[in-house]
Amino acid sequence: MPIYAYRCNSCGHEQEVLQKMSDAPLTTCPQCNTETFSKQLTAAGFQLKGSGWYQTDFKGGAKPAKNDNPPPCQGGTGSCACNT
Repeated sequence: MPIYAYRCNSCGHEQEVLQKMSDAPLTTCPQCNTETFSKQLTAAGFQLKGSGWYQTDFKGGAKPAKNDNPPPCQGGTGSCACNT
C-alpha cells in the first residue's frame, strides 16, 4: 500500500497516511477537525542506481563472445593435417 502525505490548509498539520489506492482521500484534519486536509504531491520512493540496471541484474547471464572463425583441427598440434 502506498504512503500518502497530507497537509491541512488551516492549521498546517502534516501527516503521512498508509492507504489503499482505492480508498477515498482524507478531507478532515485530525488536529483541528476542519475540512481542509488534502493530499500533497511528493516524489517517488525509489531510485534506480548503477550504469546497467536492467542488463546486469535482470536480463540473464553473460553471453559468450561470438567467434566467426572455425576452430582448429583436433590433431594434437592445433593445425589441420591436410595443410602439410
